[in-house]
Amino acid sequence: MSLQAYHDNITAKTGKTPEELIELARQNGLVAPDVKPKVLIAWLGEEYGLGHGHAMAIVAEIKKQAAPEVSVDEKVDRHFAGKKSGWRSVYDRLVGHVSTLGSDTDVAPGASYLSLRKAGRKFAIVQVTAERVDLGLKLKGVAAAGRLESAGTWNAMVTHRVRIHRPDDLDRELLAWLEQAYAAV
Repeated sequence: MSLQAYHDNITAKTGKTPEELIELARQNGLVAPDVKPKVLIAWLGEEYGLGHGHAMAIVAEIKKQAAPEVSVDEKVDRHFAGKKSGWRSVYDRLVGHVSTLGSDTDVAPGASYLSLRKAGRKFAIVQVTAERVDLGLKLKGVAAAGRLESAGTWNAMVTHRVRIHRPDDLDRELLAWLEQAYAAV
């Protein structure tokens, strides 16, 4: 069953849209990070007769709204936690170079990698491990050679990968590939 079907069923059963239920939860002080899902499920069941599955659809929306807003910088910082922290300076140099390519560049952090974008369109990704930084590039029509590897099954969002094992690997050749990916978007 799709989420929309759940929402339609909830509205039919309760006479209230999910948005109205969320607002009622807010008025009852239930939209807060410390409110446990079981409390919300019990409230939705007692007040509106919702079963566990339908209540969970509303709980998921409530939890999204109750979560504190996380800044882009905080999301980026999460990629450099613990044993990955040593790679932050390499990343900062890389992003510093990207920012010189144009005022239309930005970083969009995801759960497993950081997207480098031009006018909202991804041209490269950065994935950090404890051992290295992987730079994925969109370079359609460019043959893989040497350290400019085919991305293969590593990540379908890019065509090539460069493994950065030490800070010196962020050299003029790598930056040229990055510039080429930026220009191709």
